[in-house]
Amino acid sequence: MPCKEKPPLTSLPGILHRIGDIADSERLDCYLVGGYVRDTLMQKECKDIDIMVIGDPLGFAREIERKLEGRNFVVFERFRTARLEIDDPETGTVLLEIVGARKESYNPDSRKPITEIGTLEDDLSRRDFTLNALAVSLNAERRGRIVDLFDGLDDLKAGLLRTPLEPERTFSDDPLRMMRAARFAVQLHFRVDRQALNAMEVMAHRITIVSRERVSQEFLKIMAGPRPSVGLMILFETGILKEIMPELTAMAGIEQVDGLGHKDTLLHTFQVVDKLAEKSDSLWLRVAALLHDIAKPVTKRFSRSAGWTFHGHDAVGSKLAAKIFRSMRWPLEPLPYVQKMIRLHHRPIPLSKGEITDSAVRRLMFEAGTDLEDLMTLCRADVTSKNPRKVARIMNNFAIVEEKIAEVAEKDLLAKWRPPIDGGDIMETLGLSEGRVVGVIKKKMEAAIIEGEIPYDRQAALDYIQTIYREIRQTGPRGDE
Repeated sequence: MPCKEKPPLTSLPGILHRIGDIADSERLDCYLVGGYVRDTLMQKECKDIDIMVIGDPLGFAREIERKLEGRNFVVFERFRTARLEIDDPETGTVLLEIVGARKESYNPDSRKPITEIGTLEDDLSRRDFTLNALAVSLNAERRGRIVDLFDGLDDLKAGLLRTPLEPERTFSDDPLRMMRAARFAVQLHFRVDRQALNAMEVMAHRITIVSRERVSQEFLKIMAGPRPSVGLMILFETGILKEIMPELTAMAGIEQVDGLGHKDTLLHTFQVVDKLAEKSDSLWLRVAALLHDIAKPVTKRFSRSAGWTFHGHDAVGSKLAAKIFRSMRWPLEPLPYVQKMIRLHHRPIPLSKGEITDSAVRRLMFEAGTDLEDLMTLCRADVTSKNPRKVARIMNNFAIVEEKIAEVAEKDLLAKWRPPIDGGDIMETLGLSEGRVVGVIKKKMEAAIIEGEIPYDRQAALDYIQTIYREIRQTGPRGDE
């Protein structure tokens, strides 16, 4: 394949000029490659710089470290790659990755490549998409010249994600690239080439050879994008979503009985995620939106009197969320938060019907705690009706609930709920050691504050627990407490 060179980039920072000069002194052909080229052409900031050389990359990396006072030098012998950081007065701290041109081959059941020393064409052809297969020469004679062997500049201009080689070969070599297609579609607002989509549909099962950790990383990057549904829909339509999260795809479709159907829960969920993404960058709140109706398929029932019902899908969904977290190898720290959002996402609306009691509002505030605002954001995003009057009515109901919350005198305290006394205070005041009775007394004290029986006040709580303890000593704690 002839080398196609385009007009040069004229905006290269000084550090890349210095690296090119070092390459000239070492008599090496040296290229800027990867995401830095793409982001520069798209006028986006990027501080991770990938350098590819035709020759010995590790010796070259050592020269860069010595002459540019690099630090944190790390070598990956197997991949002929070195990584280091450089503090540059013009661009700040940059992370450099120096790699030798290579070609790769793969065993069918593994995405770990067998690498060999290769040419410039070998190296660029192994990239995932043409927009990532561009190279910029850093040698003085051709500095800034763009090498475009696969028409990546045209694809970049057209907003198209296309593979350098046949998509079946590119995706077979590394199936994770199929998820990267969905991720780039979200992050860059690009469309995926039709041939690539067809290949993803045929090869969806190949994603199972990729580690769950890597799949999870790409999935969460999709969820963090501006419109996650773009990537989620690509994964769904190609069958990849079914391979990695079958609980989600089970929500797809509309079942009808006696002419009565329910909304497509999967499409509704994608809409909810996008609406929430417009209001919040919180990754785990977005995940909660994705999973809020996850149990509808298993709780779905039809009766001629009530139509379609999904009783208990919030409680069952909370349990399913834990299963999905473990399957996806997601960190478990955000799980209680996500489960709380799923469990409570139907709670605010009933409060707007009829007279709202202070105790009902307090209980919602107590259960939501510091996440009350997130819960209301999720609940608002959950309104996806095409009927504008219905939407207006529901949104007005939310406003009623929020007004009532504002009217509750203890709002600030309860929104940041911590009981005025804790278990240690109870044991010290009553002369008790740790045990079941302390838990019973604490639970009664918290309920009394929520129901408005006693004020949110330390002395009132101390007086109350002494009364409760006297009752317990007379009657004993009930077995159901």
